[in-house]
Formats: sequence, C-alpha cells, structure tokens
Amino acid sequence: MIRRNIRLRREYIYRKSLESKDQAKYEHKRKIRQALDEGKPLPTELKNDAADLQDEIDAEDDETKELHTHIDDEYAWAGVKDPKILVTTSRDPSSKLTQFAKEMKLIFPNSKRINRGGVVVKDLIDACRSNDFTDIVIFHEHRGNPDGMIISHLPYGPTCYFGLSNCVMRHDLPR
Repeated sequence: MIRRNIRLRREYIYRKSLESKDQAKYEHKRKIRQALDEGKPLPTELKNDAADLQDEIDAEDDETKELHTHIDDEYAWAGVKDPKILVTTSRDPSSKLTQFAKEMKLIFPNSKRINRGGVVVKDLIDACRSNDFTDIVIFHEHRGNPDGMIISHLPYGPTCYFGLSNCVMRHDLPR
C-alpha cells in the first residue's frame, strides 16, 4: 500500500510538471493560429518550430484543441459517477456532536457516517482511499458544541476548514 501511494504521488507530480510544458506549447500554437488568421507573418521566435507546430495544429480536432489540466482529470466523472463521502467526528465525540454528524449525513448525498473511535487521521485517509471515497468530512467540537468542519477531497486535496457557530439541531427548531 505504501509503494502504491508513493507511485501515485510521483505520477501526480509528473502530470503537474508536464502541464507547464503543455501550457507553453499551447501558447505557441495559439500565437501561430492567431498570426495565420490575421494574415500576419509568424513571430520570429516561433519560425524554427512553426512547421512541426503547424502539423500538430492541422491534426487537432475539437477534443484535442483545448488545453486540459490535471483538474480536468480529477473531475472528469462529475455528473457521471456520484461522489462517495465519509462523515465522521473528532476523537471521543459528545452525544451532541454525534447527533450533529448524523444530521449532516442526511444533508450530504451518497454519504456514509462512521464512528471514528481512536483511529488516527492518516489511517482514516488510507482506509478512505482504499474504499474509493472521494471526500471526507470531519466535524470538531468545543464543550459539546460543533465548532469546526474539515472537508478534504481525496486522494490529493484540496482541503478546507470551516468554522461553525451557533449550530442548532433540526429537532431543536420550532415548527
């Protein structure tokens, strides 16, 4: 499992490094397209590579014409495959925080709530990755009142923290 995570991280970093090269190549192609459309001479810095880039421009279709990033890959299945969300609490939660987590499970679609127990966050994240969870939501409390929520997109983030104040359970609301 550790080797797999290391390999996935390396692949992710490699894909991000390729993006800067792809971005530069995309800009060169855009400049050549613009010069040809306007009937202007090619920029002098691109004259050496113009023939190769022109061949690539001619071979492009609607799908390959646009620049794609790793973010596009991350959300490629949005709308096709539903996200799988894990909802949990901090260690040793009060009954009020457990009830709040149960209510939040009803708000997030396709979510599953687990009792965290004494599980360390690193082990929790590894378990989520191995069970194909797309996101994890962790709730924190202070003296029985929910005061924080961490949402992390798996496997590599982003992660954000939200402060909560004046949380009211749905059963405490008047009709």
